[in-house]
Amino acid sequence: MSVSLVLTVIGDDRPGLVEQLAAAISQHQGNWLESSMSNLSGKFAGIVCVSLPEVRLTALQEALAVLPGLRITAEISHAPQTRSASRRLKLSLVGHDRIGIVREVSQVLARHAINVEDLSTYTASAPMSAGILFHASAELTASPALDVRELTSDLENLSNDLMVDITLDETIHT
Repeated sequence: MSVSLVLTVIGDDRPGLVEQLAAAISQHQGNWLESSMSNLSGKFAGIVCVSLPEVRLTALQEALAVLPGLRITAEISHAPQTRSASRRLKLSLVGHDRIGIVREVSQVLARHAINVEDLSTYTASAPMSAGILFHASAELTASPALDVRELTSDLENLSNDLMVDITLDETIHT
């Protein structure tokens, strides 16, 4: 029987870290399914989902625990329960960087019972000024009953307070 294992990986960034991780996974008959990795402030940070035979699970976890320069945690992932129909949405925002943007946007999403499936953020210099802009994009799922106009209104109310430009596009009905 096969199991899914979700790994979180962090360590000082240097060449060869991904190869080191991939080699350990391969040596234990693991299949690298999906991942997201970044250099964050000089640290290598990643999350990886692998599938492997259950009988190889302990051996892989032991091999990962001794990889030099990496701290790795592993969680067994059980198959997700069948979800009811949902709406998939995309959210993108850009605004002057300041403390609290993510908290305030996520509070609105939570009030509307919206699940954040994927979130990517970064900061960059604003063109024509010395300011820093915060950029975020998110893939979201929500109930088919979601009132997109009400959500958009709530987010636009935040954008006036935060000087954030928010666009919300419905992408898929499932």
